[in-house]
Amino acid sequence: MDLTAYRTLGRSGLVVSPLALGTMTFGTEHWGASDQDSRQIFERYVDLGGNLVDTADVYAGGRSEELLGQYIADLHLRDRVVLSTKFTWNMTAGNPHAGGNGRKHIYRALEQSLTRLQTDQIDLYWLHFWDMVTPVEEVLETMVNLVRTGKIRYYGLSDVPAWYATKLAVLAAERGLPGPIALQMEYSLVERAIENEFMPAARETGMGIMPWSPLAGGFLSGKYQQGTPATAAHGRLSGKNPFGQTKFNERNWRILHELRHLASELELPMAQVALAWTRQRRGVDSVLVGARNAAQLDDNLASLSVVLAPAAMSRLDAISAPDAMFPYAGFNADIRRSIFGGADVRSWPSPLGSAD
Repeated sequence: MDLTAYRTLGRSGLVVSPLALGTMTFGTEHWGASDQDSRQIFERYVDLGGNLVDTADVYAGGRSEELLGQYIADLHLRDRVVLSTKFTWNMTAGNPHAGGNGRKHIYRALEQSLTRLQTDQIDLYWLHFWDMVTPVEEVLETMVNLVRTGKIRYYGLSDVPAWYATKLAVLAAERGLPGPIALQMEYSLVERAIENEFMPAARETGMGIMPWSPLAGGFLSGKYQQGTPATAAHGRLSGKNPFGQTKFNERNWRILHELRHLASELELPMAQVALAWTRQRRGVDSVLVGARNAAQLDDNLASLSVVLAPAAMSRLDAISAPDAMFPYAGFNADIRRSIFGGADVRSWPSPLGSAD
């Protein structure tokens, strides 16, 4: 359970733990953690050497940032902790400038986050979601200005198209400007879409990958049973949630069935095996994990001691392989050999997020 196996995030000098503490549960009713449990979770994480804590202005309507800022201040940990938060979502109905990725809202959102977090700078500031409106050039200029004025140290991109992330990173590199250092995207055994575009783009542009929801909202923990109402599990997917019912489909149940068998053979909890698979994927720098209490956090952190053998990785790779989309269905070894006259030519390093 070594959170001090630090690494740099992307092609940057920001040193982070292999598991980041996600604090969406802080201040959240129903499936979240109480204030007392939130403090225990935070203290347990940092006591074990964890240093990357991630929140967002929209989590619990700002309550997550407030709690996190108070915990950091109480324990005098600001210099030790890598503080990560996000902007985009609107929390003021009727005011379009209270949301989005335009310069006006970014400055407004940052000042409010700084107040709630009781700090004068953010270590890692994320664009939370593509707003489908603001030009890449405006986002780049705004983020660079915030880096140069010392309001933020680094920035990253979450839930954006791959072309958008690539264009921003390339513009920054060509202009000699500070660029995004990481992508925060959904990635798990049941959600592998980022392997086609995002992982190669991240490698080419020097961005790290920080997966969110590596347990698919708790689906991969095994608490949900096929044929049993989700409400019986009393988890995040039991009621209103960002995923809706999308995790409950035949493909995902097949993946869960194989995961359950493998975990049983290894005599490990399913969640630890699922987290280990995500962590071992090439290009993944730090994995976001959340918890409702300290015991659940310990279970997740224990996955750091799990190293899946190549055969186990291959089993999970095979059962969870997504359907090939155009043009990727044609990118295979047979076509490559045809292109090169029968020779087995391979690239270095090996492509598409493989574990080797």
